[in-house]
Amino acid sequence: MRWQIPLLIVFIGGVFMAVQYFVPLEFSERIYEYCVDWIIIVGVFAMGLGLWSLFRVSVSKIQTKAPAWKYNFLTLAGLFSMILLGLFSGIEEGKAFMKLFWYIYTPIQASMFALLAFYVASAAYRAFRARTLVATILLLTAVVIMLRLIPLGSVSGLNQNVASWILTVPNMAAKRAIAMGIGLGGIATALKVVLGIERSYMGKD
Repeated sequence: MRWQIPLLIVFIGGVFMAVQYFVPLEFSERIYEYCVDWIIIVGVFAMGLGLWSLFRVSVSKIQTKAPAWKYNFLTLAGLFSMILLGLFSGIEEGKAFMKLFWYIYTPIQASMFALLAFYVASAAYRAFRARTLVATILLLTAVVIMLRLIPLGSVSGLNQNVASWILTVPNMAAKRAIAMGIGLGGIATALKVVLGIERSYMGKD
């Protein structure tokens, strides 16, 4: 019964959601809206579980003095300071919570994205080295797409037309193929979960 009841709940929920989507009724729509409200509630509890997991992992690293364990003090300090300031001083503009958000969190986030730019440039350099015919086509395509935002005089119109064709024909075909693959993969995964084949969400089999 330890496994059967959760599998039965998932099966009934999955079949109901599928039937409600394809055969909507007033009664089933009310149940659907009720379930959506519960999903929000479960999400809130999941957020609390995530915070507890972050706390436990940070404390464990501090206790075992794992590599770079001192940074976990900053993690815990930031976690508790934001929670306490948000609860007791409010989150209105001008409060200490928003000052920490704008003057500490936002610059850190901007710095992380700035560092990612170097990784993207490094990956692009490795991918665009014209060693094969496919890599050469990829390199030329990237150059045309990047130059479409730069005024090139008399060549600008031609470059704009070529870049527009690349984005609307080959690129769109690839995006649709990827979207179809994602959709089929999602359907297959949902069927495996509903039918009880995929049970990783319950822990180890």
